[in-house]
Amino acid sequence: MKTAVFSTKPYDREFLEEANQSAGQELMFLESRLASSTVKLAEGFESVCVFVNDQLDASVLIGLKKAGVKHIALRCAGFNNVDLASAEELGFVVTRVPAYSPYAVAEHAVALMLSLNRKIYWAHSRVRDGNYSLDGLLGFDMHGKTVGIIGTGKIGQCLAEALHGFGVKLLGFDRYENERCKEIGMDYVSFDELLAQSDVISLHCPLTPETHHLIDNEAVARMKRGVMLINTSRGGLIDTKAVIDGLKSGKLGYMGLDVYEEEEGLFFEDKTFEVRKDDDFARLTTFPNVIITGHQAYFTREAVARIAETTLANLAAFENGEELTNRVTAS
Repeated sequence: MKTAVFSTKPYDREFLEEANQSAGQELMFLESRLASSTVKLAEGFESVCVFVNDQLDASVLIGLKKAGVKHIALRCAGFNNVDLASAEELGFVVTRVPAYSPYAVAEHAVALMLSLNRKIYWAHSRVRDGNYSLDGLLGFDMHGKTVGIIGTGKIGQCLAEALHGFGVKLLGFDRYENERCKEIGMDYVSFDELLAQSDVISLHCPLTPETHHLIDNEAVARMKRGVMLINTSRGGLIDTKAVIDGLKSGKLGYMGLDVYEEEEGLFFEDKTFEVRKDDDFARLTTFPNVIITGHQAYFTREAVARIAETTLANLAAFENGEELTNRVTAS
């Protein structure tokens, strides 16, 4: 089956080609991001393979339909960039990669916490410059602190298990309670209680209309002063202007982001010699107590290999008319 693979980076091609040795799919790799301006590139393909910042709104989906596409293979877990109602109405089959390596994302969240707390980035820079003073590098013991995890699915569970070893008090907020998290001592509380009691808050929930801007001005106001906020899930969970105000006032003491609500067209690209046009993002990069990474939490060898293997399995299952265990529907 012919598949157009959008938003291809060299590492995507490497792992997809390796996984395709046993799948036997016909893959056309495209560097372009799927959008209304590039949808015509899908003409002649039965399937398209897309990533987190590819645009699949109603207009693009109509273009894909006209191009003859029948299957949309997401090589990611999230599907907030797909208008699923329109996709269903147009007769598309949409598949995803529901799990690849929850450890990768959870471990990156821990890395952000420790780097912010112990100011590793400043310390490294100072030593390289010959400055060995400790002024401004004071951190705190993670042991005994309260960490609130919003979203306790597979990634949230992995984070809870990792942090349990630090001796923290774990709080959780989720529609469904995770028994493993409860076994290691997590207390499930209301959203407001988690905000009020946590020294560190880490977001691990999907982006839906209900969770969009979950962290807004009101949420920040209910947090402890000096709280650390970590987001390795989806950028839209956070109202950027609200957290900027929180950082300026000192309500937010630290923030680590691997995602950003306006990251489309920014992350995964080299913008070294371009002027930053997003004033909010530019402002975030000026805070000494903020670390931003470019959507790399998932980016481990094990995770990328699993993504490629599952994506190719989804393509083969669709071509062969097999059961699609990773299908995503509007309902």
